[in-house]
Amino acid sequence: MGCLFCGIVRGELSATVVYEDDLCLAFLDHRPLFHGHCLLVPRTHFETLSDLPAELVPPLFQKVQLLARAVETAMSAEGSFVAMNNRVSQSVPHLHVHIVPRKKGDGLKGFFWPRTKYANEAEMLAVEQSIRAAIAETQESFP
Repeated sequence: MGCLFCGIVRGELSATVVYEDDLCLAFLDHRPLFHGHCLLVPRTHFETLSDLPAELVPPLFQKVQLLARAVETAMSAEGSFVAMNNRVSQSVPHLHVHIVPRKKGDGLKGFFWPRTKYANEAEMLAVEQSIRAAIAETQESFP
């Protein structure tokens, strides 16, 4: 099929996975807006939100809510930016939700966003572990 995210879901392509269950997979964006920027994708290939079956919307967005809370906790963020593109500006045609930690004065304005890089794999793995720990902690009190 050639879909980059399907390759990650199948384990054919590497990604720094922070969460997974039967429905979805979340991993660190390789070109994050800020450290901790995650992408949540359904395991099944759906190109856009309109393609996602209605019965999958609630469980997928419960995971978005879980990740938003966990990323904020893990990254000591004051909030988060949650976004999804449908076709236009969708760099990979596989439904994905961006969960980006935010802090006041972080420089994110409008739709011109600076991208950053992790200094090295160790830094990326430290962020991964922090988010995983926050997910585990958040799930204990999550509805």
